[in-house]
Amino acid sequence: MQVAVFSSRSYDETYLCAANAGRHQLRFLEARLEAETARLAAGATAVSAFVNDTLDAEVLATLAGLGVGLVALRCAGFNQVDLAAARDLGIRIGRVPAYSPHAVAEHAVGLMLALNRHLCRAWSRVREGNFVLDGLIGFDMAGKTAGIVGTGTIGRVVARILLGFGCHVIATDPAPDPELEAKGVRYLPFLALAEEADILTLHCPLTPETRHLVNAEALARMKRGVMLINTSRGAVVDTRALIGALKSGHLGSLGLDVYEEESHLFFRDLSSRAIADDLFARLLTFPNVLITGHQGFFTAEALTAIAETTIANIDQFAATGAPLHEVSVERLAPPAEATSTPALGL
Repeated sequence: MQVAVFSSRSYDETYLCAANAGRHQLRFLEARLEAETARLAAGATAVSAFVNDTLDAEVLATLAGLGVGLVALRCAGFNQVDLAAARDLGIRIGRVPAYSPHAVAEHAVGLMLALNRHLCRAWSRVREGNFVLDGLIGFDMAGKTAGIVGTGTIGRVVARILLGFGCHVIATDPAPDPELEAKGVRYLPFLALAEEADILTLHCPLTPETRHLVNAEALARMKRGVMLINTSRGAVVDTRALIGALKSGHLGSLGLDVYEEESHLFFRDLSSRAIADDLFARLLTFPNVLITGHQGFFTAEALTAIAETTIANIDQFAATGAPLHEVSVERLAPPAEATSTPALGL
């Protein structure tokens, strides 16, 4: 099969070619998949898309007109896909349901440690020959209450790490995990969890119920000085509300690996131009904010698993007309990482 791989970088080519082993003709395109670039798929019978590619009705119609029958997503979530349009156009959607939960979980905890112990500021000072410790005071993780929103495959790993640190772990999820409960994790409704947590970390999918789950009301209910970490999806938090809480000092620190409008920023080199997104630029002005560019998944193990599953989806489609890990086009909501029920106890 001929496959147009959108939003590809050198590492995509390396890992996909290794997994492919010459079975399919892969054409790598740096361009994001969107209305203006969809026609670059001409000649392909399948496309591979990433998390910030656009797969709305217009793009899917263009792809169908070019003879594309498969979209092989290189990610777990599919909130960027118009599933109703895909169904009507006869395009099959495949995804990577799991790769390495450890990659994202460890990155989330890394953000916690870096923020708590002011590692970025300390590194900058030492590089300048400044060894003063003023302003670098952190806190012991042991004994603190860590709240986890979503205890699916990633959230469960985060819980185990934080329990190892000696944290009191609380969680919210529509289906509590018996193994975590046996380890002492308490499940609470979301707002009750928000009130108790010293550290709050988000590992839920983006659904209509979780969009702007962390809003002005939820932030006001949190402890003053709380640490908030988001490695799930950008729109789970309301960016304007975050800025307000940071300005007032109510939000103690913020770690983000995702952002609501990241599709026009992340995975691009914008170092030679001004950031046009005023909200993102404002976030960068706070000394207690640490942002990474959606790199939580970025380990060799995860990239290997993503590539192998993507090629497996293409293999199965070539053989049977359906990908191995197909997103049912009847399912018109994103997949819950934690459970099949997206709603959280609010």
